[in-house]
Amino acid sequence: MKIGFALPNIGPVATAEAVTKVAQRAEALGYESLWTIERLLWPVKPQTPYPVTPDGMLPEYYKYSLDPLDTLTFAAAHTKTIALGTSVLDIPYHNPVTLARRLTTIDLLSNGRLRLGLGLGWSKDEMDATGSDMKNRGAMADEFLQVLKAIWTTDPVEFQGKFYKVPKSYISLKPVQKPHPPIYMAAFAAPALKRLATMADGWNPVAIPVAGMAQMFTAVKQMAKEAGRDPASLAMVVRANVDITDRPLGQERMIFSGTIEHTKEDAVGCRDIGAYELFFDPVFPPWADSLDRWLALMEQLRKLV
Repeated sequence: MKIGFALPNIGPVATAEAVTKVAQRAEALGYESLWTIERLLWPVKPQTPYPVTPDGMLPEYYKYSLDPLDTLTFAAAHTKTIALGTSVLDIPYHNPVTLARRLTTIDLLSNGRLRLGLGLGWSKDEMDATGSDMKNRGAMADEFLQVLKAIWTTDPVEFQGKFYKVPKSYISLKPVQKPHPPIYMAAFAAPALKRLATMADGWNPVAIPVAGMAQMFTAVKQMAKEAGRDPASLAMVVRANVDITDRPLGQERMIFSGTIEHTKEDAVGCRDIGAYELFFDPVFPPWADSLDRWLALMEQLRKLV
């Protein structure tokens, strides 16, 4: 199982210095990948309650945000070999043609290091701010993926759909990775899991217990088989939102929370169920605004698996 680490593009620690130091230290420690998250705004009165907090407000650190793709480009310029991923970009906030060009640029400038995590988004406020359609986001995602792949694999490219249209055009250059950079979907509901099984290269789960991930991924691979795909071609890339504590949190703890021993237990569990990769993200604990703590935790977590 490969091991990655998050880049600090969210929260008060999101600075040029922090991105540079975390990226270079991760590469030196032998981490295989770096990952960014997308957050557009911090609504004063959320239309969609944040599911983790008691009052539905987004955590304070979401007020600070560097663009995920620009952060990856910056990190690419300060590293040589480590992979660069998004976990995740929200499809409704983007146009597939302009996004394809930005992603291709990163893959070219990094010499084939891009990994693309995609999701459907959940915030009504961010949907409103980007002019997105909450009700049609699933159907739009199907076409979105088709457009991305068409741009990356054909020249000239042409697409005529219900939501997106691309006139017959030459859109070059193409990504270094063939046929295209790997696409991982953050999916939980049945329609999203089916989309993953039929159109993506892998799954990017978060905050699901090990047993639950195993059960869901088995179902995904069965759907892939029924669709005529090789189930073994699908990879599971686990996002591990770590919250290390001095004391055990009990049996009801969230996955990757609690003592360092619990975090190791969860990581080993992911490896045992066949995860292709796991990456740690320490942005959520209250001490996450300290770059020194990020760097120290990188050293500690790299030794776990």
